Amino acid sequence: MMPAPALVVATRNAGKLREFRELLRPLGCNVHSLAELGITEEVGEDGETFAENARLKAIGYSRLAPFPVLADDSGLEVDALGGRPGIHSARYAGPDATDADRIRRILRELAAVPGAPRTARFVSALALASAGRMLLEAEGACRGVIIDQARGSRGFGYDPVFLFPELGRTFAELDEEEKNRYSHRARAVRALLAAPGLLPLLGPPA
Repeated sequence: MMPAPALVVATRNAGKLREFRELLRPLGCNVHSLAELGITEEVGEDGETFAENARLKAIGYSRLAPFPVLADDSGLEVDALGGRPGIHSARYAGPDATDADRIRRILRELAAVPGAPRTARFVSALALASAGRMLLEAEGACRGVIIDQARGSRGFGYDPVFLFPELGRTFAELDEEEKNRYSHRARAVRALLAAPGLLPLLGPPA
């Protein structure tokens, strides 16, 4: 029996890594983190879109890793804020801000536009690269509503204020199985898994 192929997920976010490991389970591959491979270098994210940043990370880290690299750039786009925080979602309240700090800024900005729609969407762009060469791309999005107060203790980022109308709960109130069925990242991974010829592109056995 052939051993499983290997893949690197280019994130240092423990929550993201946990989600990816579950979402990529159908591939049957060994999913490594940057830390597990001792990769400490930082690849710049100076693109103007989620897709550009995902490409930059995938290509950059694939030059440092022994296996193909899957990179994700994701964030929240709030309609009443002109699409902000968008690609700046992770750094929206400053480089050392916490998730709570970022949520407070979003709610403060929305409070300054009373009566504006609270609609928003989470976006995830994926890029798969190997040895500095792009292989595949995919994208997923999930629409919701920003609520006034955080609800739920699961998830990370803006999950506690992102209400998913279909279930009437925030992403932070969903269990792992539910979130991995409906989230923007889940939809992006499903699109990637549907790509023909994906498995032959993955790395040699770990």
